[in-house]
Amino acid sequence: MRVALFIGTFLLCFTTAFSGNKVNAKEPNPNVYQERMRLYEKVEAVTQIPWYYLAAIDQYERNIRLVRRDLPKPDGTLGIYFRPEVWAGPANPNPFEENPAIIQFFNGIGVDGNGDGKASLKDDEDKLYAIANYLLSYGIDHDNIKIGLWNYYKRDRTVGSIAIYAKLYRHFGRLDLDKRVFPVPLRSNHSYRSTWGDKRGWGGRRIHEGTDIFAGYGVPVRATCYGVVEIKGWNKFGGWRIGIRDINNTYHYFAHLSGFAKDIQVGQIVEPGMVIGGVGSSGYGPPGTSGKFPPHLHYGMYKDNGKTEWSFDPYPHLARWKQIERIEMRRK
Repeated sequence: MRVALFIGTFLLCFTTAFSGNKVNAKEPNPNVYQERMRLYEKVEAVTQIPWYYLAAIDQYERNIRLVRRDLPKPDGTLGIYFRPEVWAGPANPNPFEENPAIIQFFNGIGVDGNGDGKASLKDDEDKLYAIANYLLSYGIDHDNIKIGLWNYYKRDRTVGSIAIYAKLYRHFGRLDLDKRVFPVPLRSNHSYRSTWGDKRGWGGRRIHEGTDIFAGYGVPVRATCYGVVEIKGWNKFGGWRIGIRDINNTYHYFAHLSGFAKDIQVGQIVEPGMVIGGVGSSGYGPPGTSGKFPPHLHYGMYKDNGKTEWSFDPYPHLARWKQIERIEMRRK
């Protein structure tokens, strides 16, 4: 189930993309968040679809376009993409039609969002208004928006991810939620190396889908990102574990914990550095099994592309986050 070198110490925010095991990094325009928010709020004022849902859909579309080979990479302010036949209408002989009336006649989704008389696939505002207009036919409340999203994407995981992004954007009231930290305090006594892909034998032949960070029993384990807790509880392999999904559609997996921080619950919003549990040695057996290996945190990362989910090596990310956090600590 269930990439990117440090570009410079001046880097404040970035968008990370994966294609298989390749590592790609894209630095957004410093003003891109402001421009996106301007568009979200403008369309919200017209349609009453909450801006944070529009932002969540846009972010989801950007995420999958960055990791899919069958979709073009995002090249505008927004990441929303429509196939030409969906935009212009499946029976339209001209898949690049821009006349709103003709598009409507052929049951296309395209609309004129900026009032220039054209429904253009090249215009971000037209595309954002088109998805808002589609959802508007279902309603503007949370439940009806989710129904509209399911009918559009036909995938529960996608609807769940978009709902998580919307929850994060609504809670924090901003789009720049890219900060990351190392999963254990830098001043703690710990060690780690790249162990992703190593063979594992307990419970059957399998590969190691993460990086092991060895530290003392009970050393605080911290959320590495802004995200929402998707899973909390026992797993016979991972012991006491927590799973957190961020706005880049990355699932962060923390396993072999000694226990959970007080009041941590499924559905809870977390921030970088928030303590979620402690380093332990739980797992490899029924609930409560512990001590079959030295205490350590198993940290895994998984990417979803709208069709499937796979693991990738967390080690380069951990090394970069640690370096960035050290630099920020020196500045204080």
